[in-house]
Amino acid sequence: MSSSTVVTNIAALVTNDPSLGDGSPLGLIQDAAVVIDGDRVAWTGESSKAPATDKRIDAAGRAVLPGFVDSHSHLVFAGDRTQEFNARMSGRSYTAGGIRTTVAATRAASDGELEANLTHYLAEALRQGTTTFETKSGYGLTVEDESRALRIAARHTDEVTYLGAHIVPPDHAHDPAAYVALVTGEMLDACVPHARWIDVFCEKGAFDGDQARAILTAGQAKGLHPRIHANQLSYGPGVQLAVELDAASADHCTHLTDADVDALANSRTVATLLPGAEFSTRAEWPDARRLLDAGATVALSTDCNPGSSFTSSVPFCIALAVRDMRMTPDEAVWSATAGGAVALRRTDIGRLTPGAYADLILLDAPSHVHLAYRPGVPLVSGVWRRGQRML
Repeated sequence: MSSSTVVTNIAALVTNDPSLGDGSPLGLIQDAAVVIDGDRVAWTGESSKAPATDKRIDAAGRAVLPGFVDSHSHLVFAGDRTQEFNARMSGRSYTAGGIRTTVAATRAASDGELEANLTHYLAEALRQGTTTFETKSGYGLTVEDESRALRIAARHTDEVTYLGAHIVPPDHAHDPAAYVALVTGEMLDACVPHARWIDVFCEKGAFDGDQARAILTAGQAKGLHPRIHANQLSYGPGVQLAVELDAASADHCTHLTDADVDALANSRTVATLLPGAEFSTRAEWPDARRLLDAGATVALSTDCNPGSSFTSSVPFCIALAVRDMRMTPDEAVWSATAGGAVALRRTDIGRLTPGAYADLILLDAPSHVHLAYRPGVPLVSGVWRRGQRML
């Protein structure tokens, strides 16, 4: 039988249920408690009304919020791109070509090396409060290497994305159509058993709108759900294609027309913003305020990858979003928790209400606002994932 635990004396509890507490999107409850029973949340409310449980944990006047949902990462890779980053910070702009360096290193790595690297960064993310993560292939770009990347990833998360269409690899540079045929044919067939999602980098220098549509619809026909790297480096068809195909998420969304913003606001497709990429490339910041004011759903994620956003820290991305993307602290926290859940089309994570998974984090601070107020400070002092204390 499972045992129950109450975490009590919480200064501020973020539930992400607007029917609770202060009625805001965060559903903020002051002087709160949360009851964990097995792997689920059983109750949330004021501390004075908490039911009896087997165990009791005193939060000592600190804040509790849902575990972060990192809905966009690239963690199955090998190698290092320190020199590229150093050069870029010295004046060279980022292009998709840098991915080829990681492709070569990943192809040369053993399964054990790739898995060890993956688990290292997952542990790093967990210490910073990430309890759910999505991760992609995309650094193998052969049938064997893409399928093994997904096979390895699937041992650690249910949110696995096939990204054979990351770039056209050097061995297909003179025949991109043949590579698209591989991605939508033999490679797709090998990857489908290990993935839930299909993604494509729709961008100049990667895949155009027609190629992206062919890739995503081929994946849909095999039962994979679409998401897309869209409008990161330039204006393009990615966002409109995402909405057309009911993609769960259009990711990056830096260069948007008014029509793109309207399309996102009137669809189920989440705009996932990845401020670590702009920080690490000195690129233009996405305008989260424009999207939010239009009524679009926004998620925040790390885009953790060795080239353009080598951070696993959601708190860092929250601070960037507040400082440079015109989000309020409340909006940024919602987007990094509930927003990420919507981007994965999940209702059992990203919130602390009865029936949701007991994924929660304890901050060494009285309010979630401190995540932006105290940037760079390791505030996460406790992490529970599916009811088990991990930190």
